[in-house]
Amino acid sequence: MRRIALISDHASPLATLGGVDGGGQNVYVGQLARHLVARGDRVDIFTRRDAGNLPDIVPWGEGGRVIHVPAGPAGRVRKEELLPYMGEFIEFVLRHCRRRPYDLVHANFFLSALVAAEVKRVVETPFVVTFHALGRVRRLHQGGADAFPEERLAIEDRAVREADRIIAECPQDEDDLHILYGADPARIRTVPCGFDPDEFRPLSKPLARAMLGLDGHGPILLQLGRMVPRKGVDNVIRGLALLRNGSGIPARLLIVGGESSTPDPRLTPEIGRLMAIAEREGVADAVTFVGSRGRDALNAYYSAADVFITTPWYEPFGITPLEAMACGTPVVGSAVGGIRSTVQDGRTGYLVPPEDPPALAARLADLLGDPERLRAFGRRAVHVARSRYTWARVAESVSAVYEELIPSHYSGCARAWANRSTSSARPAFRPETPGIRPSS
Repeated sequence: MRRIALISDHASPLATLGGVDGGGQNVYVGQLARHLVARGDRVDIFTRRDAGNLPDIVPWGEGGRVIHVPAGPAGRVRKEELLPYMGEFIEFVLRHCRRRPYDLVHANFFLSALVAAEVKRVVETPFVVTFHALGRVRRLHQGGADAFPEERLAIEDRAVREADRIIAECPQDEDDLHILYGADPARIRTVPCGFDPDEFRPLSKPLARAMLGLDGHGPILLQLGRMVPRKGVDNVIRGLALLRNGSGIPARLLIVGGESSTPDPRLTPEIGRLMAIAEREGVADAVTFVGSRGRDALNAYYSAADVFITTPWYEPFGITPLEAMACGTPVVGSAVGGIRSTVQDGRTGYLVPPEDPPALAARLADLLGDPERLRAFGRRAVHVARSRYTWARVAESVSAVYEELIPSHYSGCARAWANRSTSSARPAFRPETPGIRPSS
């Protein structure tokens, strides 16, 4: 039985999805933990306490726990502003590691990688990192709009040097690690994200639409995910306008996501920006902002749609296209990052350039104008998702990466216990990274 610490500084598996900081990483961490536990591991997920009423520990399956770390105020802090509180986070995790060591730490995101690197330095626990997004790639696309501190790049460089294994989520992610960070190819393993077939499966469209109170008139397009500019939802709205005006197809667009269950521009400024674009494009009456929805409702939304659309500027992987495919809904997505790998162009959907509304409108017209092709794409999408991208397969692959570092005949946990008298004498964490505050 292995003891694994998953570090996910800002992305809790307990969070509501669709907000600024509630997306694919939250799903990845939660599902990976569940499936590792099902395989027999003991897994603790360390994530920052972002509300005062959260319990210290929440059970996560039989053998898993979510541990809320007191680091900074017990309230929402933008992930771009979390670095000063990571000293407190590191000291909290180190106390846990000294009391009962872990066999391995798996860091998620660069801030979590800083925690894992310090744990390795102090108590010699090996670590794996999944970045989920890379600072240099982000800056290539966002330039001056990137609000992360300059220290991010130095922390990522350190993690790439010191991590025992790096998990890339798609071939593009692997290439970026090689080219932009000089990562050692021998320490990179590419493992995609996944979906849960018990959670996402095809429903009949009439049933799904009835469940959501949708009428049966006209094709339905779906955009679902975090409401942030880089997701390119403005591109989808402009593509819808060109589709309706150019082909006469009376398609409607549902946009699911945001910080609240009702679409409130005050709580989610991106919704206000998108509403204004829909007005300017003359399609406000064809665009419905749904607000955030729980995981239990998403199967119906994916199944109710004729086409799922996702056109971000860049995307490290992208879990929502997989979930849509698992529900039998073809995907039209940007030819970037993981989307370029998961969507089979001309078979399960289409790939289009990001920020290109005419190309998006043309592909939507191709699909919606050919019902037989639409059905064939949907059937293939289900097959591809189920045969390649379940969370059980992901956990199996990640577990194999762990096994490279934790040979079954010699537990790292046992080694740490054997050396525990000297471990306590090793140096404590010192906030040497600029921008981190010493804890009080």
